[in-house]
Amino acid sequence: MVHIKLEIEINASVEHVWENISDIKTHVNWMMDASKINITSGHVEGLGVTFDCETHVGPLRTTDKMEITEWIPNEIMAISHNGLVEGKGKFKLEEIPDSKTLFKWEENLSFPIFLGGEITGYFAKPVLKRIWRKNLRKLKQLLENP
Repeated sequence: MVHIKLEIEINASVEHVWENISDIKTHVNWMMDASKINITSGHVEGLGVTFDCETHVGPLRTTDKMEITEWIPNEIMAISHNGLVEGKGKFKLEEIPDSKTLFKWEENLSFPIFLGGEITGYFAKPVLKRIWRKNLRKLKQLLENP
């Protein structure tokens, strides 16, 4: 199991950040590793939304089946990953002084045995952290400089 935890301070209100991340299809605008998101459920927002996310990291390309497992507006969005890589992810927003937001991103991922399992996870962790750090910086830039 690979555990990754990142955070960034965004000079925008929690409400503004949530308004932008709650539209799941727009995650491709700031996530370098997500190339296309297709909503597969009857609704596009909230608990139980399902979607396929075309993901690419280096030469690895896969379509992850994802589902929103926790949805607390302006606070938490959690998902389950089902696909080549499985696990759970969570975005958590915290209001901090001066109407800013602390955006926390946490992931727990498992890699399949046929792809090297924990060994692959060990080598993937720094790569994923680097990509996701860039994703958070891009989100920060988009929200602070629309």
